[in-house]
Amino acid sequence: MATEEATPRTNIIALDSYDTALCIIPPKHLWPRYDSLRFLYDKAYEKWPPHINLVYPFVRVESLKSAVSLLESKLADASLAPFDVSLDGVDVFAHKHDNTIVLCDSDKRRASRIQELRKTITTALGHTSTSNYRMHLTVGQSQDIDAAPHKFLLDKAASLPATEWSVDRIYVLIRERMQIDGSAFSQMKIWGTIDLTNFSVSRADPPEHFNESKHVLSTTTHTPEITKDGESQVNYPYTFSAKGRWVSHQPTSAQAAPESESEPDSLTLASYNVLAEFEHPPSDARYPLILKNILQESILADVLVLEEVTDHFLSFICRDEDIRKHYRYISHGPPYQDDIPPLPSHLNVVVLSRWSFSWKWLPFNRNHKGSMIVEFTDIGKRAGDVFFPTILATVHLTHGLTDGAVTAKKLELQTLLTHLSQQYDPNPWILAGDFNITTSTQTIEAALKKRAISPQTVTYLKGIENTLAGAGLVDAWAFSRVQFGDPEQDFGRESEIFEGEQGATFDPMVNDLAAEIVGSRFSNRPQRYDRILLKGEGTHAVTGFNLFGRRQGYLQDTTPRLSYASDHWGVRCSMSIQKAGDSPVSEAISNLSVPVHIHPASRSLDNVSDLRECLQSSGIFPSAEEAAKRKEAFVLLKNVVLDENNPAARGQPIFVLTPVGSYGLGVWTTSSDIDCLCIGPISSRTFLAIATRRIRRAENRGVQLRRRVNAHSGMMLELEVLGIKMDLHYCSSSIIAETWPYAMRLPASDAVFSLPAQTLSKLKPARDMSYIRSTVPDYAVFKTAYYLIRQWAKQRGIYAAKFGLLSGIQISILLSLVCKLVSHRGEPVSLSSVLATFFNHYAGFDWSTQMAFDPFFHKQLRYVRTAREPMVILGFHPPALNTAMNASLNSVRTIDHEFKKANTLLSQDGMTWSEFMSADRGYDDFLSAFKTFVRIDVHFWGVSLAKGSGFVGWLESRCVMLLVDLNRRIPNLHARIWPTRFVDQELSENESDYQGYYLIGLDVLDDSISKDDRKNTLGSLHTVLQDFERRIRGDGKYFDSNTSWMSASLVNKSDLGTLRADDREWGDYPVGDDLSDDDDEEEDDEEEDEQLYDDEEGTTKKSKSKTKELLVPTRPSYTGKFRSSADVINRIRWDPNMDSGDYMVGYEDRFLGVMERALDAWKAEQTDEEFIPQHRILYFKRKSDGMIVWDRKERRDIVFGSGVSTVPWGPLANT
Repeated sequence: MATEEATPRTNIIALDSYDTALCIIPPKHLWPRYDSLRFLYDKAYEKWPPHINLVYPFVRVESLKSAVSLLESKLADASLAPFDVSLDGVDVFAHKHDNTIVLCDSDKRRASRIQELRKTITTALGHTSTSNYRMHLTVGQSQDIDAAPHKFLLDKAASLPATEWSVDRIYVLIRERMQIDGSAFSQMKIWGTIDLTNFSVSRADPPEHFNESKHVLSTTTHTPEITKDGESQVNYPYTFSAKGRWVSHQPTSAQAAPESESEPDSLTLASYNVLAEFEHPPSDARYPLILKNILQESILADVLVLEEVTDHFLSFICRDEDIRKHYRYISHGPPYQDDIPPLPSHLNVVVLSRWSFSWKWLPFNRNHKGSMIVEFTDIGKRAGDVFFPTILATVHLTHGLTDGAVTAKKLELQTLLTHLSQQYDPNPWILAGDFNITTSTQTIEAALKKRAISPQTVTYLKGIENTLAGAGLVDAWAFSRVQFGDPEQDFGRESEIFEGEQGATFDPMVNDLAAEIVGSRFSNRPQRYDRILLKGEGTHAVTGFNLFGRRQGYLQDTTPRLSYASDHWGVRCSMSIQKAGDSPVSEAISNLSVPVHIHPASRSLDNVSDLRECLQSSGIFPSAEEAAKRKEAFVLLKNVVLDENNPAARGQPIFVLTPVGSYGLGVWTTSSDIDCLCIGPISSRTFLAIATRRIRRAENRGVQLRRRVNAHSGMMLELEVLGIKMDLHYCSSSIIAETWPYAMRLPASDAVFSLPAQTLSKLKPARDMSYIRSTVPDYAVFKTAYYLIRQWAKQRGIYAAKFGLLSGIQISILLSLVCKLVSHRGEPVSLSSVLATFFNHYAGFDWSTQMAFDPFFHKQLRYVRTAREPMVILGFHPPALNTAMNASLNSVRTIDHEFKKANTLLSQDGMTWSEFMSADRGYDDFLSAFKTFVRIDVHFWGVSLAKGSGFVGWLESRCVMLLVDLNRRIPNLHARIWPTRFVDQELSENESDYQGYYLIGLDVLDDSISKDDRKNTLGSLHTVLQDFERRIRGDGKYFDSNTSWMSASLVNKSDLGTLRADDREWGDYPVGDDLSDDDDEEEDDEEEDEQLYDDEEGTTKKSKSKTKELLVPTRPSYTGKFRSSADVINRIRWDPNMDSGDYMVGYEDRFLGVMERALDAWKAEQTDEEFIPQHRILYFKRKSDGMIVWDRKERRDIVFGSGVSTVPWGPLANT
């Protein structure tokens, strides 16, 4: 404001002081209208009240009293009356470096009254009023008049509802200067007023703060903006009235606690950052997509928190009828309505709700940042007669990964949590919104490496997560994922993500809008910014969680194109609400579950880079080229087996080919095979015949059939595709194939899985894999930890399921259990701490009495452990639950010893992952730990790889039986087998006469035994070895004395010589070695299967008839489908002409070989302690005459007359 010009008159009082002012101040109840913008945009907000300057600069402080006295008399002489002012216009004052946005009176007549008053005042002080005075009330400042921020602020000012009042006094302000924290600060205070009705002066002595002055006009409708506790006074939501206008929903009086009948029993809450438009004028092209996302039937929530809401977008959604119908209450009204002010900031948080609420604003240190503290009227918990409403705190923290931004986030969260703890400690809490906390360890490490952040900032980031957990807040996403899994998990992308990127809601790798924002910097990794956190045991129980907004749609623009609605995905949480008298919310964790306590990694182990480099140097992580090659091989096999390029295949029955095993789980290495499971509607035999023909036709494309193997789960094909070994399994189930992959998301108890045990057994790997991948909290952490644990287990010689040691699925179960139990409440646990906790937990595990199982899956465990199970590691889906059935007491003792040793190493000061993984050199440590060994020599001189590998594989599977016998006959002897075949160091790699041996280290557990006991032990040892030799050599199926030999003997350590591991395959594949006459026991009707296909070379029927012609001379004919063992048991038990007590069941025991049991004593229930799977049944025998009435191997059946037709069946029918 320019200094007033002096006239050549006497009694002139200088107007050159910026320490005083003469102005008009609106009534206090109007201040919130202006301060909603001034608070954020006016740099003088804390120094000045809302005001219209009449004279500024004004008189000097020492002249103030006399000047006011002079004005008092001059104004009385002028007989000026009170007048009206209306601020209904907006204007801009352009300056050299910035601009001032102001409100003004558009009525010239009213504006002239202020001009007249001002002229009277300046004349009285001896000055002539300048002509460039423009009355105004400052709203804020802007930088560039052509920039979008200036235009948005101008729009906001123009949207302020017009305010009008009668000016009946003018105010004299004086500046008070002070020091705050060592910095100079000044503030205008009320010195006094001049009443325009009686022209009297009212002094404030001493001068008063404008917020507290009694001289400022006030009304009962006034609401102070900020209270002493830092929180605004109560605000009420808007609702759409029957008159077609938005009105404030204010209670008429203090409402009592709601009746319990009116309280909801469930609540769904969603949060969505809708991405504000930053260009002016704003485009609404994305708005329909956002609206579609939040109004989806599966996404509709009871409460919706929206971040980055602008005036333009709020006006858009408030016009939508569906929004108004579903969400009755909204925290802010639409600015398009003339009596509703605009939103305070450009980026705002807005709450929409079906349930009534009130809210307060909690400001943070930074402008434009704060939290809405929402208090629901009908949602909460009861403690006796006291009702504690649920508190929702909205979150939109400072963005960015810099030292300053992370510090700001830390302070903002501290402010919020401190406020909630002080004001709402007994209430249930919900924190929802965009936390803007960087979660990707890859991003954090890259920023630290480029010095974009300091090590202290990395510590702050970890501290923020710990602060949230320490406040008792449960992360709904982590809780739901562990409890219920993620049905929308994209398994294909999991191999591309790093730690902290699981469940990302901001994904520049997928979302083009997010990619535009971050550019090509190190922050272009997925981040889990958006969260919903809960606090309140027994009040809110998470029942589900999902993301939304991940589908593209067409923008309603001049050039329609596909786009996402926002740069963020939305998050939605469903929860149940416990009412008074309800039983506490159960976490469904069985009492049998052993609790896992977090064992933080030491500082030296907390270096994730060292851990990864350790694994990388070991060649554990596959390269991108290797991953691409395997992907290509899988796609090729799928194309060949499913005949996807054949147009005639369209319309045929649905088949599915999916990877399982380590490749399906994403934890494969370069030495891993690829296990594939095909699911379809036809029988295994028909599928294998068709698949074999298609594979042989594709040999020129790099697909080779090596052999057919009769595995435990049924017949499979061993293949080599583009040089990669692959195993192809098949499962016959039309319902699973038709509902894939939806079937994998169904609960285990769903009726779709009411399938035969053999079918469930084949589906089990895929179902278990799907469950693990969809429920581990952070798959990248799980994956890296799995790699290290498996490598450690291999180095320590405890990774070999066939020897009763650990297997891949067992490590997956044990590790996923730890990952889930330490983080199911959302508490952050680093990769290093997960590993440290894993080894610490299982080092103290009592395998003899405790069972390892997933309590989130087995919520009502009914498993009955038998005396023959020294270790119980329960899988997930039926039929077989215990994955450690091969374990023996000796192998369990070995595993337990290694866990304890590993935990001891990791507890040493200064231990690093590199030192841990190289602490011992595998079998060198094994060889030095024992003085005496059992040496099992194996010799094979045949040429067939099928027979050579079959002999070796069968012998290895029998070693478990040897360990069991050793423990049973010599319980005070510890026997540890090393799961590797050894050969002498000098043996040539090209030796065609294959020989090697296995070693079992022996150690006496009790050194105090007498000499006689030692002799007895030695005698028993020799007996056990002789029995083992007899059993192996006596099996004609695998052992052929013409091509193989084996022996078991005791040797001293000194007699072993220099050894090395034998990695050779014993034999070569001759032509035709891939054929097998073994058939599975199928329940499918192959006659129907054959009619499903006519796309092969000739019809399937013709091919089948040709095959029969070749087989007739060498195989007996059949009268019908061979009946299953289950059919025979049912027939003998229920046929009144047959005496079930006269029949025995011959079966194969895993450890003791062929055994017999009375049919009446046979247990068919899987939960029974003596249950034996029916696929182990070999024959049924009649005791009265010793006749074998059903023989699986020879496919002879005289109970029904099925199978080989030459078997007489008539005599049995007459018995």
